[in-house]
Amino acid sequence: MDVLEPQLARELEERVSLATRDDTARGLFFNGVLGAVRVLDGEAAVQRCLAAAGEKKYVDFFNYPVEAYLRLAFTAAQVMGPKLGGFDAALRRMGVQATTDFLSSAAGKTLLLLASNSPKRMLGNLHSGYKAAVSYGERGVTWTGDTSGVFSMKRDFMTPAYHEGVLQAVIEAVGGKQVRVSGKKTGPLDAEYTLSWQ
Repeated sequence: MDVLEPQLARELEERVSLATRDDTARGLFFNGVLGAVRVLDGEAAVQRCLAAAGEKKYVDFFNYPVEAYLRLAFTAAQVMGPKLGGFDAALRRMGVQATTDFLSSAAGKTLLLLASNSPKRMLGNLHSGYKAAVSYGERGVTWTGDTSGVFSMKRDFMTPAYHEGVLQAVIEAVGGKQVRVSGKKTGPLDAEYTLSWQ
């Protein structure tokens, strides 16, 4: 089995070390990553990711430790990276997948209904979507214009690249065009995302 590059291994272990037993994510996110790996790289790659996460299978609406999701996502990004343009590009793709999967769930459909095709309304309500999906973190948005803002996340375990994918997919799901999302780390588990769309 390939080993993560030292810098990525350090980042993974730093994030894992900050997780508690109460920090969980829904099984549907695990299954979304595994589905993407299966399509791109086949069953052997899926088994490699499952081994890294420590489970044989996941049930969509059960909660699992975020530590397992981190190990799964970092392994999957390493597996898919060469075909998707690198490690961060693979994480971005996983973020898009996570959004697609969540928006097709009951909680996601409610969020879409509340947004009624307004990216601004969607982003304003997004913190409640995250609450339905994961047990950790605080999120909020500060508007810099009618079609721009800064979305902040505190104590969120996934990387900025992953959430760039999430936020882009969320805005596009409610009709945003020419979406730009740029994330930067502001603390061990904190980040800010500059957003704009047309």
